[in-house]
Amino acid sequence: MKYLGTSAIALVLASGAAYAETHMEAEVVENENVVVEGDNQMVRRDYTDYTVDDMYADSANLIRTRDITGGDIYSMGTDYTGLAGDAEMAWSEQAYTGIGDGWNDIGEIEDIILSRDGQMIGIIAEVGGFFDIGDKHVMIPVNDVSLVPIDDETYAYVTRLTEEQLEQLEGVDEGFWN
Repeated sequence: MKYLGTSAIALVLASGAAYAETHMEAEVVENENVVVEGDNQMVRRDYTDYTVDDMYADSANLIRTRDITGGDIYSMGTDYTGLAGDAEMAWSEQAYTGIGDGWNDIGEIEDIILSRDGQMIGIIAEVGGFFDIGDKHVMIPVNDVSLVPIDDETYAYVTRLTEEQLEQLEGVDEGFWN
């Protein structure tokens, strides 16, 4: 069970990224699977061969899922689906270190989806509605979201999908998983 949790944390850190526009103030860094030195920069690493000792030594760079679930989901406010070539690569190779000015708070992170082998494959998002009335739970694939640190203890996700696109996705409930 410890390996599943460890895998989830490692994959959350290495999961999807976001496409940056020039008008956003959120700092963007390129993902080359190397440590990037400097203040407030997202660190991307390959955690697949981590041992328990490695995790203790690098605990400042690991995130618990409890610090993610319940967090906000932001939309970049622009439809970035159907990207190809350089634009798709730009979305998948960048990470954000803060909330961008043009982003819209569109929902809440309800859960994290793992495959049976422990790989993070997406999140369950609560979107739409008002005060939990009329909201909908949808799955967002990991390649459509990027983890964004809010402060030292909490995180959000940003997606390249619009709120309208998310609301059009098939809804999931507890019965879906049984």
